[in-house]
Amino acid sequence: MASNKTIVLITGASSGIGLETVALLAQTSPDFEILLGSRSLEKGTKALETLQTTHGDSLKGTISVIQIDVTDTKSILSAREQIESEYGKLDVLINNAGIIVTKPLVDTLTNLRETFETNTFGPMMVTETFEPLLKKSANPRLIHVSSDQGSITGRLDATGKWYHLKGDTYRMSKAALNMLAACHRVNFSEWGCKVCAFNPDFCVTNLTGEEGRQTRLKWGARDPKEAAAALVEVVLGNRDGDLGKSGIVHVDGGVLPW
Repeated sequence: MASNKTIVLITGASSGIGLETVALLAQTSPDFEILLGSRSLEKGTKALETLQTTHGDSLKGTISVIQIDVTDTKSILSAREQIESEYGKLDVLINNAGIIVTKPLVDTLTNLRETFETNTFGPMMVTETFEPLLKKSANPRLIHVSSDQGSITGRLDATGKWYHLKGDTYRMSKAALNMLAACHRVNFSEWGCKVCAFNPDFCVTNLTGEEGRQTRLKWGARDPKEAAAALVEVVLGNRDGDLGKSGIVHVDGGVLPW
């Protein structure tokens, strides 16, 4: 039997933007059932315990940990079976899991494969797997957490703040993710699913490990809570005007060019 609550699955939610979004959604309303997606139950459980200790009684919604590795088909299918059995539907899917490959001396082809496996192939397979459950929702939403570095228009803008930053493989994976979001917007419109590619901007995350985290802080990266707040606005429907526009929904409002 389908739950009366709004069921939200967030991948890559054991840290960074994903974890902050879990916390803020849970603080927003008791009507949310938030599934904290994590590649390992151990990391997910530890993250949830930290949230409960940090936020205490302010967590109104229910949070559960679910194991899901977006690069593992068996893991994705198992997560779907669990959600279907327990809730009968999925209202919001936030494809948040992402990586930047920073291994020393890694060859370009390996870098491409690993980057696309998580940033592009993962969201495609997760969405395809959960599409039947999204169709059972009265108000389905699909959010792909992308990046302005995947904007082709932005890449060619010599005045852009990231113009001199290469990051070719990461940019390629996010550009492909933006196209996936555009395809999903068109393909899913017939059954009423609201779709967007979301740009959280330059945030402090664990994408590149602790060393990269410290570097981001030095470079002035914003608090992931800001991105989480914007994501919650999308979930609540307060950014639907931007979802109807052509472009990448920006954390600070409006949209960026594809």
